[in-house]
Amino acid sequence: MFCDDMWLRTADLMTAIHDHPFNVALGDGSLDADRFAFYIVQDARYLEAFSRALATASARATDLEEAAFFASSAHTALAAERLLHAGYVAELGAEATGIATSPTCLAYASYLQATALAAPYPVLVAAVLPCFWIYQDVGTTLLGRAGDLGGHPYGKWISTYSDPEFAASVTRAKAIADRLAEGAAPDTRAAMEQAYLTAAAYEWMFWDSAWRRESWPTARWLAP
Repeated sequence: MFCDDMWLRTADLMTAIHDHPFNVALGDGSLDADRFAFYIVQDARYLEAFSRALATASARATDLEEAAFFASSAHTALAAERLLHAGYVAELGAEATGIATSPTCLAYASYLQATALAAPYPVLVAAVLPCFWIYQDVGTTLLGRAGDLGGHPYGKWISTYSDPEFAASVTRAKAIADRLAEGAAPDTRAAMEQAYLTAAAYEWMFWDSAWRRESWPTARWLAP
């Protein structure tokens, strides 16, 4: 199955994601507020592109249930998850102001937008799947590490992505990807694999860029 194959091929990457200092500190609550503020601002901006990609997937789907799933997921990305982000931004206050869009955020968002515009439906589904699946895996793992989230500074984030309803949406997205890959021509299957691997790589890069508070190397010459 497509998803089983992709999980095996990204096993080392998933270990690196779980062991990344950003996620380790996120899980134990020791993550600096400025690093989390950087991440949450970037993620809110990324979600705009992600939700548009999901909306495009909904429009491209020929199966009405799949179309409804992606339409609902697009709404969730814009509404529920952005509400989570807005709450954290309000709490963080000054730490979340004046943060420019990072190179990695722009690259990942642009990749999804380009895929949504130019790639066939199965490839687009493969490209959006890592954001579903990896976040659910990280959220569930962090919940297991943290145990009781009472008083945890990032408990709402962990709860969101370890929630059973979110897990159900991941299961549905995986089933769609498996179905599409099973009936795909070899070149389409190969493109699906590359799309998944590319998006999965961007997931690691996204957390790493937040840990480093990535900036544009040209900012000193192009500052507003």
